[in-house]
Amino acid sequence: MPPHLNLMPESSRIPFTLAAPVGRERMYVEEALAAGALTGDGKFTGLCEKWLERSLNAPRAILTPSCTAALEMAALLLDLKPGDEVIMPSFTYVSTANAFVLRGAVPVFVDVRADTLNIDETKIGAAITPRTRAIVAVHYAGEPCAMDAIMELAEDTRLSVIEDAAQGLLSDYRDRSVGTIARFGCFSFHGTKNTTCGHGGALVVNRPEDFARADVIRDRGTDRKKFLEGGVQKYSWVDVGSSYYMSELSSAYLLAQLEQSRAVAAKRKNICRAYRRALEPLEAAGHIRLPGAEPCGSGNGHIFYLLTRSADVRHKLLAHLSGLGVDAAFHYTPLHMTPAGERFARAAGPLPVTEQISQTILRLPVFATMDGSQLKRVVDAVLGFYA
Repeated sequence: MPPHLNLMPESSRIPFTLAAPVGRERMYVEEALAAGALTGDGKFTGLCEKWLERSLNAPRAILTPSCTAALEMAALLLDLKPGDEVIMPSFTYVSTANAFVLRGAVPVFVDVRADTLNIDETKIGAAITPRTRAIVAVHYAGEPCAMDAIMELAEDTRLSVIEDAAQGLLSDYRDRSVGTIARFGCFSFHGTKNTTCGHGGALVVNRPEDFARADVIRDRGTDRKKFLEGGVQKYSWVDVGSSYYMSELSSAYLLAQLEQSRAVAAKRKNICRAYRRALEPLEAAGHIRLPGAEPCGSGNGHIFYLLTRSADVRHKLLAHLSGLGVDAAFHYTPLHMTPAGERFARAAGPLPVTEQISQTILRLPVFATMDGSQLKRVVDAVLGFYA
């Protein structure tokens, strides 16, 4: 069926993702409106930050307007200089690289593992040069990277590690929450994530020596927090920074989502398990490959993907699903193959796994309100294509 031919009415289509209220969102937003303090750093911001610190066992959590902003704060806290290098996967969203390019640093791309699609920890060492300052571990699909090996290498080479946990809220690695293992952890509450407020993020700061400067950078480079706490008689511009506050309305909505986040993650993990059980015969027959989890990790059900045998098969499968009213998706274009990637970054050698999976990955619908009949329709559509 041609990709443009859609025989299903819009109301009966199964969306790829769906952000929906799951608890007290309306009540909290109305309370924030009634209070009249909407600019951020208020009651609901504080409650969200305390929830993150308590639930993740994180020393310090700071709400931000986006995960992009959290990554930018991490880059500022590292004091990166033009020409410094930051090692990261090419198979990631552009924000991972942009945050460091804005500081004049050079992203250095290494390949990903075929089983988890996370950065290949065995490739990082060869990419280190005298200019390397940091490593970014992107927890793709919420599945944790091999953090033991990455942290050991970083300690041996005196490099900082940033966890891009945009997709990883409530994922664990060896009983530790992702985002709390490295120097900084960056989370997303974008509308496509398990827990959302439309646009939002958080920076987890895991070293006490970074706390004070993180507060300054968040507040436009001023020591306003120290002033509010009575530490100085007036506040002034003391460092670089920007406006990295989340609004109180977003924080109010987010708090309700956080309160239900474990239940949402459990529902999504059940959907992913059901997909796996239903599609394992296709893997056994060699038609597709299913995700392989990191042995020491526990994901959060953020994404369920399959890998087709070729780009052409993926194209036809996407068209088939669309014709049956199922919205599926794929990502990413590898950053080393983009115009900006060629201009601002470099690859540390060939990236064959990255290039292969970018052509063959296909993501199936996963959302917390997905019911059994919708899941069966998706599975039947995939099975029908290969039948």
